[in-house]
Order: sequence, then C-alpha cells, then structure tokens
Amino acid sequence: MAATHVLFVEDDDVIREATTLALERDGFEVTAAPDGLEGLAAFRGRRPDLALLDVMVPGLDGVSLCRRIRDESTVPVIMVSARADAIDIVLGLEAGADDYVTKPFDGAVLVARIRAVLRRFRAAGGDEDRDGAPQLSFGDIEIDPEGMEVTRGGERLALTPTEMRLLLEFAGAPGTVLSRDRLLQRVWDYEWGGDTRVVDVHVQRLRAKIGQDRLETVRGFGYKLRA
Repeated sequence: MAATHVLFVEDDDVIREATTLALERDGFEVTAAPDGLEGLAAFRGRRPDLALLDVMVPGLDGVSLCRRIRDESTVPVIMVSARADAIDIVLGLEAGADDYVTKPFDGAVLVARIRAVLRRFRAAGGDEDRDGAPQLSFGDIEIDPEGMEVTRGGERLALTPTEMRLLLEFAGAPGTVLSRDRLLQRVWDYEWGGDTRVVDVHVQRLRAKIGQDRLETVRGFGYKLRA
C-alpha cells in the first residue's frame, strides 16, 4: 500500500526539515516547498493526499494557496499559523481549509490531526457503509448519502468532504440542537478539546451553499437544521 503523500509548504528551513523528518518517521511521504508558488507547482505536479500550508509564506501566501488548491481539488488542507494570529486561522478556514494547527506544534498532535482529517475525508468519499441509506429532503435541499451528492433546487452543490460530513451530521438529527463540542467530536474526530472557531466558520461556509436560514443558531447551545 502506497504511503500517504503530504505536501508541506513552510518557509522556515528548520521547521520544514524537522517536520518533514517527523512525518516521514510516521510513514508519510512528504514533498516540502519553501514558498507558495513552489507549493502550487508541487501540488499540481504530484497531487498529494493532503496539503499542510503555513499561512505566512512568500510568493503566494498560504491562504491564497489554499484558495487555489480548493478551486482545483477537494483534497484535505490543514493550515499552520502562529499562535497569536487568530485572524489567519479564520481566513484559512474561510478559504476552504479543513483544519488548522498552531505553532509551536507537537509532532504527535500534528500527526493525529492529519490522520483525523484523512479519516473523515475518506469516509466522505464513500468508505463508510452507507448501503441502502435513504435520500433526505429538507425544503429544496436533497441529500443522497449513498452517492454523496447534495442538490439545491435541482442544482448540484460543490461541498468539501468536511462540509459534507457536517451536513450529514445535521441531517441525521433534524430539529435537534447539536453542540459545538459534539460536532468537533463527530465531524472533526477530536477526542480532546478543540477550538470551536473551526465549527463556526464551517457552518458559515455551509450556510452560504445550502441557504442562510437552513441552519439555525441556538445561542449558547449550538446549531440545528430546520426540518
């Protein structure tokens, strides 16, 4: 079985080399690039299984690179940001990233986050057993869990794997308030605490595609899908 291929874009030589070695020790194949333009070329040439992008890289910053990748692919993307740069985290998620890690990061945590993102990406691609799953309808939204397709008013929506898993979680319990912690555990596969901003930003992205009024905010508790 071929090793999982990670594209790592990081301009700091020490971090890039140390992280590459750590990932390779865990069995990943790594293509490392020092700037966004080389990263984009490497992505197009190698088509990795996952992209790990630092926000502040020269040539083409990580957020812009994420947007370019997202225009071409649904491959999982994890952003890397300095701990204090909260706005970079939000911008990266809004650009289509699936998750983020903050510097300085622990190698074991990084590997766990990569594996979690890959698990849900593969599950959203159809690896989970969905035989016989019924088609779901919510107003003009039609969800085919088996075919992993969503339409609105008859037009197919382009959802990322994370957005698809988030929508399926809501569709599995329409009218029920789902807390951010539950969504972190079920959608992001976090068995430990996580930053709920990742949930809020993805809910906003999903709303933009299925309709702003379809997902209701229940202040202080979470979100629910209007049946």
